[in-house]
Amino acid sequence: MSSNASRIYTKTGDDGTTGRLFGGRVGKDDALVEACGDIDEAVAALGLARAELAADSGGDPRDGAGASELAGLVLTTQRQLFVLAADLMANPHSRDRLEPGISLADADLVTEIERAIDRLVADHPLRPVFIVPGATRASAALDIARGVVRRAERHTVAAARAGHPVSDPVLLALNRMSDLLFVLARASAGDAEAPSHD
Repeated sequence: MSSNASRIYTKTGDDGTTGRLFGGRVGKDDALVEACGDIDEAVAALGLARAELAADSGGDPRDGAGASELAGLVLTTQRQLFVLAADLMANPHSRDRLEPGISLADADLVTEIERAIDRLVADHPLRPVFIVPGATRASAALDIARGVVRRAERHTVAAARAGHPVSDPVLLALNRMSDLLFVLARASAGDAEAPSHD
């Protein structure tokens, strides 16, 4: 027989609340939890994108960046999203226990995202047209993740306006993250994408 400790369900959320990092609880319908749910959804969509890129990584370069290189950047992005979620869900009275790069978003994280964007745009100049997503499975998954990250940003702003302490680096990182996912999607699709009009 397995003990209760090995069960995935805890029943602690049966009252409609969920636990915060370092203690405390918040309603599952709170904007803060909505934002973290969005981040979780984005991480999953990026997992699909990464799996598609791994399947494509036969070493063929795509305008300067191979699929395996892009997959590595997607993994980094997933890990950064975990940092943002931890920062958001931390008990505000225990923020001194947060660690940069693990549970604390800081200016260095924002800078890292901006540098990744700049590198990708330098290697893959953006076309001056709106793009219809779906040229490849990987780019489609990246665009789904981009939309979810934008939703996470909106819910994070709502949480801040509702009185939750939200750090500037979290908001900035989410904003930059959607830009990063946009350019990642374009890089992964190469020249195969259709413009929004003829």
